[in-house]
Amino acid sequence: MSLFVRSLEVSTNEELLGALTGKPAAARLIGRFGGLTNLAQASFADLQEVPGVGPSKAVAIRSAFLLAQRLSQESHPEPPVVDCPERVAGLLREEYRSANVEHFHVLCLNTRRRLISADLMAKGILDSVLVHPREVFALAISHRASALILVHNHPSGDPTPSEADIRLTREISQAGRLLRIEVLDHIIVGHPTIERPRDFVSMRELGHLQGGPTR
Repeated sequence: MSLFVRSLEVSTNEELLGALTGKPAAARLIGRFGGLTNLAQASFADLQEVPGVGPSKAVAIRSAFLLAQRLSQESHPEPPVVDCPERVAGLLREEYRSANVEHFHVLCLNTRRRLISADLMAKGILDSVLVHPREVFALAISHRASALILVHNHPSGDPTPSEADIRLTREISQAGRLLRIEVLDHIIVGHPTIERPRDFVSMRELGHLQGGPTR
């Protein structure tokens, strides 16, 4: 199969067309229309004037050109910009909503603060998780990230950071400075209440991260 695929890559236009119509009809089509541009512009009636090309082969030819046209027009949405705590919380809020244990995610970002990946690093039992800076930065390096954001949830609903949260944030941030991969923030997501409508906190806003604010 791999040899067959490689042979397709070096095939002539006539040979590729022959896969749809058969070799004799492909030769006549190239002879009649001269090249792919004229062939792509040919109507169903024009195609069926060529001996050996009936309705089904004309449909196959037109379908191939339409697929090529749509491929050239296909666009891919850019990854989201993650440049503020609200956007970070919005990415994972629904996933965290029904979680009854802590989930710890690492968001890897490029130089433009666009999301490369959002990886689940650990799940905790009750209200604790085990995360090591080594695993965090191994992930960041594998994604060629220039910066990262830490995110986890508090199933209790109260996003106030614990002493363990603060300590882990500082450890990972210090390791990031050594590796020149900036830890932009650590967001903790809880549940909103009437008294506290904002359901998350930003460790940077609370002063637990050194350096400038997230752009």
